[in-house]
Amino acid sequence: MLLAIDLGNTNTVFGVYDGERLVMHWRLSTQKDRTVDEFGILLRNLFALEKIDVQKIRKIIVASVVPPLDPVLNEMAVSYFSVKPIFVTYENAGIPVLYDDPREVGADRIVNAVAAVRKYGKPAIVVDFGTATTFDVITAAGEYQGGLIAPGIVISAEALYEHAAKLPRIEIQKPASLIGTSAISSMQSGLFYGYVALVDGIITRLKQELGPSTCVIGTGGQARLISQETKLIETVDSNLTLDGLQLVASRLLRR
Repeated sequence: MLLAIDLGNTNTVFGVYDGERLVMHWRLSTQKDRTVDEFGILLRNLFALEKIDVQKIRKIIVASVVPPLDPVLNEMAVSYFSVKPIFVTYENAGIPVLYDDPREVGADRIVNAVAAVRKYGKPAIVVDFGTATTFDVITAAGEYQGGLIAPGIVISAEALYEHAAKLPRIEIQKPASLIGTSAISSMQSGLFYGYVALVDGIITRLKQELGPSTCVIGTGGQARLISQETKLIETVDSNLTLDGLQLVASRLLRR
């Protein structure tokens, strides 16, 4: 069995695979001061709740955008699972990366591209609604071309709360109407419809370059919320990153 770990700035997602089948997954908040033992005990408890045998984990793969936690996860994998983990990089992911400096591309964006090509074809656009909202472009030749990075909707809401004295902290949701009649509904409308317009506007421009048949996939924590109103996201795949990790691990371990 495979343990796939998507270590993001806001959330960490753990997935257990039996072959190509995702058996179970958990989404937890990322805590940058979490220790080796805290990770290990947490995972063992989660496994126990789902009656998954820790001893059956033979492979661990990690996509991390939080470098300070990389050595912590490495030690946890060895100490609690007796497995040396694989950390995804542009060099081992199995997809050409055309960035000026490929080291700058987050591992999560690369594995999303791997999964998009396998599951949905090419060319493709992946919109990942995380701490940042990223747009990643995969060419018709199956290359990771690059993309765009915008502030995420949650940190945008937090920025309003932190920098505007009279604006409250709000829940991100679709408002009852476009025109807000309170501070809260006005903020919700501006954020929700602002991001819908951002997404549709950028995808429209990208498809003008890539072609109208380009597949558009949404993923990440806010994907289902925003996609209900967008006109151009065709598929929401909540497990795209985990599936990309499984595909990379499968290819590497066949070599």
